[in-house]
Amino acid sequence: MTVVRLVWDQLDWVRLPAARQKDTFPKRTREFSICNMSKIILIGGSPTAGKSYTARKIAEELKLPWISTDTIREQMREIVRKEDYPNLFQHEDDSTDKAVEFLTHNTAKEIVEHHNKENEDVWRGVVGIIEGDYVWGDFIIEGVAILPKLVVNQGWNNKKDIKVVFLIDEDRERVRNTIYTRGLWNKAENYPDNVKEKEVEWVFEFNNYIKHESKKYNLPMVNIGNRKDYIAEIKIIIQ
Repeated sequence: MTVVRLVWDQLDWVRLPAARQKDTFPKRTREFSICNMSKIILIGGSPTAGKSYTARKIAEELKLPWISTDTIREQMREIVRKEDYPNLFQHEDDSTDKAVEFLTHNTAKEIVEHHNKENEDVWRGVVGIIEGDYVWGDFIIEGVAILPKLVVNQGWNNKKDIKVVFLIDEDRERVRNTIYTRGLWNKAENYPDNVKEKEVEWVFEFNNYIKHESKKYNLPMVNIGNRKDYIAEIKIIIQ
């Protein structure tokens, strides 16, 4: 079974209730309120910036399936060889103690650089889905593994049927509250507060990375701000 097929077989149809039909592929409608052309939407950005929420909202309006690069990563770990994707497995079996040690002994910049190596391996799965034998002509992929330079290296920044947007959240208190409530690397209750503070630094280092790379490659980036108006801004970008 290919990476493409296994990942698509694992799509969470609870996220798209209207599409759940026994033994059939989802019936898609062209009556989109945003557009009526075939397209793939990629939503990248920093942790806690609301990528999954955004994907769900857009998917509901466009009646599209969507998937996270987190799901792609986990499915790839089930079927690919470690020697072919070495960065994909660096933290596969990390205990809480190992995670705390890693976060404590690396700077925020080093953590971002480290995870972007993993993201590059996950990106190979994203490419496989988009360029391979996927079932649907229209869908959404969101996640931290969608990076500006990877999109540009693939030549997808100039394709009319692929729309890309990156999200950041520069509200430090909101980011901190999210991390202290739910955690980032692991559940919040599983590690100490000093590690949570390092995760806050990690998010803002990733914000800076996304801002720099989006500007460098002239790709659209949205600051979610007050969380009230940014969805409308994204709809304009993906038209």
